[in-house]
Amino acid sequence: MAKTPTIREVAKLANVSIGTVSRVINDAVDVSPVIRKTVESAIEQLGYVPNAAAKSMRMGRSRTVGCILREINIAQLGGFVSTAQNVLTESGYSLLIANSEGRRQREIELLRSFSSGQVDGVLMGPYTPIEGEFEDLLRSLPVPFVMIDRDQPKWCDAVYADHEGGVYQATSHLLGLGHRRIALLTGPVRLHPGGARVRGFMRAHTERNVPTIPELVVSESFLNDHGYRATSSLLGMAHPPTAIIAGGIDMLPGVLRAIRTRGLSVPGDISVIASGQNDLSDLHQPPIGVVGWDQNEVGATAAALLLDLIANGKREEPRRVIIPTNFNPQASCMPPRKPPG
Repeated sequence: MAKTPTIREVAKLANVSIGTVSRVINDAVDVSPVIRKTVESAIEQLGYVPNAAAKSMRMGRSRTVGCILREINIAQLGGFVSTAQNVLTESGYSLLIANSEGRRQREIELLRSFSSGQVDGVLMGPYTPIEGEFEDLLRSLPVPFVMIDRDQPKWCDAVYADHEGGVYQATSHLLGLGHRRIALLTGPVRLHPGGARVRGFMRAHTERNVPTIPELVVSESFLNDHGYRATSSLLGMAHPPTAIIAGGIDMLPGVLRAIRTRGLSVPGDISVIASGQNDLSDLHQPPIGVVGWDQNEVGATAAALLLDLIANGKREEPRRVIIPTNFNPQASCMPPRKPPG
């Protein structure tokens, strides 16, 4: 096995002191361009790799990025996490993932913990509205952060999917099939995905001069249990919806369970569209129509933005990167069995 080159050998080859090599590695400003070039040439020639941990300690950095998610076990977030981790690893950073359980106080506690020097930056997708104590904490955070799939607050960098455009496409498709009683289940309108989906839903109806039915828009939660409860309630109405858009990555199982419990079928009795690709939408027979977006692109973009903030500081204008959505109707949608109304 080849011997790993040392900093002493680099110094000897470059004919400088070990301290000078260390200053070059740590980007000190008091090194002349000629000396810097000589040392860098010696490093390249020997294949010397600086000790990242030691360098981090000297620079007062942890070389770790924190990531706060509502639920780390959501399978659909695997692409986001793995891609973000790959981008960070290439730059010498590790990723520390924390589960907030969708609780506001837990999100605040995690932020405070991360701000104590544990991490150099934070990726976060909060489940609760950013206001009051939460926003004050973010403004005072000593490390940079990037919001994931949230468009608030407006003063920070963020990466989020075009949920409005995706649900607009899905709703337009259902209206085109003749549906007039379409239900939308999504999270709180004060959070980006929820509010954006409602806007897309309303816009599709407005453009086709089709009135929306307020009781069919349920914007309470993104969770599986909410999907089941809301769908059960909707199907118990005197005039139930003929189509449902499940606006939440992990809401679909609850929606389908409620439909099955009622003895109904998809799409024979009711059409269904999900927001967010998952195994269930693919494996269900027939496959469920999906509003999807590239989670890998979200992860790569968010990690790149955060690395830039760590290296160069906050910009005057926040960067907002919108990831496009696409709608794949599949065979879970068909014209309503009964005339609308």
